[in-house]
Amino acid sequence: MQQNTRPDDDSLSESLTEVHAYTGLRRSTNLSFLVLANLIPLFGVAVFAWDVGALVVLYWAENLIIGVYTILKMFTKGRLSAVPMALFFCFHFGGFCAVHGLFISLLLLGIEEPMASSSWPFPLVFFELLYSVVNSILAEAPQAWLLAFLGLCISHGYSFVSNFIQGKELEGTNLGRLMASPYKRIIVLHVAVMAGGFAASALGQPQLMLLALVLLKIIVDIKLHLKEHSA
Repeated sequence: MQQNTRPDDDSLSESLTEVHAYTGLRRSTNLSFLVLANLIPLFGVAVFAWDVGALVVLYWAENLIIGVYTILKMFTKGRLSAVPMALFFCFHFGGFCAVHGLFISLLLLGIEEPMASSSWPFPLVFFELLYSVVNSILAEAPQAWLLAFLGLCISHGYSFVSNFIQGKELEGTNLGRLMASPYKRIIVLHVAVMAGGFAASALGQPQLMLLALVLLKIIVDIKLHLKEHSA
């Protein structure tokens, strides 16, 4: 009788789980990059006296970084077939970030409406708003703000390479999931950050409250990161 040499399904499943599990050096290195990038704003508050507006704007700008890497993920996963969905994502997510940034600019920065009238064609009005909001925010950006922004770029870039590509996360997802993922993060993280920001403003923005806001963001970021990559 011929023996069955096919590996047991359970053993194969366990082997694959072990290979792709979010543990060990990959997990610890990613968390180190995440924490280090988020500690730069802590330095900004303690040394350069950043206010709550600078912190919340930085965390808003992080959404733009995530949007860029989401597009890279979509093209890495779907190649040319990702073009239609990527274009829709640019339009929808860009408009979402534009309105979000306008809200922050008006309520926390005291900037007058950055776009008094629209001059771009209607389908591009959200991109015009996003462009205007970014220009207004950069004009108000404090010292070393771009350094903190660069740190977040590096952190998300490392996660993209080590998790999505080397960690084979692209094999367990699809274009629809990739397009939806940034919105979940924005809703959870920015509800917490905005609540902390308004609380700090109401108390006169004491330094301890601002430091607590940075720590709150780090804690929520770690939880969201582990939930995303351990799934």
